Amino acid sequence: MVITLVRRVTAACVLGAALTACAATPQQAPQVARPAPSASSVNSAPPTLAPGPGGLTPVFTHGSRDRGRTVALTFDADMTADQGARAAAGEHFDNPGLIAALRALKVPATVFMTGRWAEEYPDQARSLGRDPLFEVANHSYSHYAFTSDCYGLPTVSGDRMRADVERAYTAFRKAGVPDARPYFRFPGGCYDRRALKALTPVGVTAVQWDVVSGDAFATDAEAVSRQVLEGVRPGSVVVMHCTRSAAPTTERVVRTVVPELRARGFRFVKVSELIGS
Repeated sequence: MVITLVRRVTAACVLGAALTACAATPQQAPQVARPAPSASSVNSAPPTLAPGPGGLTPVFTHGSRDRGRTVALTFDADMTADQGARAAAGEHFDNPGLIAALRALKVPATVFMTGRWAEEYPDQARSLGRDPLFEVANHSYSHYAFTSDCYGLPTVSGDRMRADVERAYTAFRKAGVPDARPYFRFPGGCYDRRALKALTPVGVTAVQWDVVSGDAFATDAEAVSRQVLEGVRPGSVVVMHCTRSAAPTTERVVRTVVPELRARGFRFVKVSELIGS
């Protein structure tokens, strides 16, 4: 639904120095607006939400609760601007096994990717961007926070927020992603009115979630699976991660959760389908 006023609340879940805060405010029915001109290709017009009051970037947390049992699995491909040395030393910020599992299970999904991740793994970014099972969306270039109090993450200054998002789209294009979606997920899930205003010219819809998987740094796949299964409702957006080093159980969680949710009558969709419905 669209969040038209800005009031942050905490969600729970940490990735890297931090990962999660969500927002919830009074909601209104979604409206379809133009896609971000800087984010989408000329060949497609994915659904977005109309700007909020004052032209603020709209925020989407979940789809309709009464239009069928749909659920969107989303995966954050996190890598911060300063983690290149760690990747060079052998740390894995990707998770090919997870992507293979999604393909084997034929699960459509939305991957929120940082520009730095796309630079580190251009072949994987291109493969995801060209596979119709997936859609690639923006998770910033740097994975630095857009507020000053986001679980210890370094911060992006207000005058650099738009540039950071645009830089990510540039990285996607250079990696060969043909049509990154006009959807943006704030690093750590943290945002405020200033951040929403700064991104208005980009034309993105900010995408949060209503189900926290708890997969970040988790070692108990069963507990994470249980948390997802207990939280999912029709129209839910589930946040998980596509980083082996920081979320090592996610592939096992997906292999458990997907058959169970299908048995309950749920259909997996991309975020774009939830927004468009």
